[in-house]
Amino acid sequence: MPTYIALMRWTEQGIAKVKDSPKRLDAGRKAFKKLGVEIKDTYLTMGRYDLVCILEGRDDDSVARALLSLGSQGNIQTETLKAWTEDDYRKITGSL
Repeated sequence: MPTYIALMRWTEQGIAKVKDSPKRLDAGRKAFKKLGVEIKDTYLTMGRYDLVCILEGRDDDSVARALLSLGSQGNIQTETLKAWTEDDYRKITGSL
């Protein structure tokens, strides 16, 4: 399955309820799974983003659907990157 990196920032609403964030993550895992997306890893980060999630999804549409659903709850804003593995990177650059 394709890999995606979701860069996340808490909104004012999300940071005000930050103690509930682990429960929201657990609920998000279940909701994402129903949409064909798996949260592989989650990192609390310092700097421009508050959290980074590594996702695997069936396709771009599934991941977009999951992240739009998450964003509509008002706790998180996301920026998403599609990622390729090192093997894929080597194949792509090797074919140039």
